[in-house]
Amino acid sequence: MMLAPAIEANIATLAARYGAPRRITVTLDGTPFDPITQSDRYGEVCMVIRRRSGTLLTAIKTFYPAGCFRLLTGGVAHGERIETALEREVEEETGLQVVIRRFLAVIEYQPYSFATFAFLLDEHSGDLISRDPHERIGAFREIDVSELPSLAATLETAPDRYDREISGNWRAWGRFRAVVHHVVYQALTDGTADDR
Repeated sequence: MMLAPAIEANIATLAARYGAPRRITVTLDGTPFDPITQSDRYGEVCMVIRRRSGTLLTAIKTFYPAGCFRLLTGGVAHGERIETALEREVEEETGLQVVIRRFLAVIEYQPYSFATFAFLLDEHSGDLISRDPHERIGAFREIDVSELPSLAATLETAPDRYDREISGNWRAWGRFRAVVHHVVYQALTDGTADDR
């Protein structure tokens, strides 16, 4: 599926400001699951928050399988600009003030009309706390960039079972979630994303 012209125009504006993102298309196998089947959004932002220590922020929700920490994401509603969703989601999920450093990736998922927009963000100020109890964040964890592939591997081996919490199978969800970790790792280790 192609992204709508208005979304592509938003991507072009952000690319001019924060660098051209990697463009990836992935085919997902298996039954659908949340969030890709949710009708209130066309995609999500992935918040690659680099803390002052240089580590990346990850989180696990209270209902996730054990060990399934991941980079933070949040939905982009129909008609909402990507950067608006990014600012809102960072505030809701972390309470941190950040600076956008790089537009890392646009990942589209076939056969669905859903995309992930990944950004590298540097922590500027604030106290780390989830401001939205509906997010059900169980814990935060900081990792080195080098740990992203192992995080992806854990997600790829999530339990092969259905769960009402995601309206789908955890294994399929984990394989979907792993993709952005692989792509972000490549973007952060190819020498173009760190502009401090």
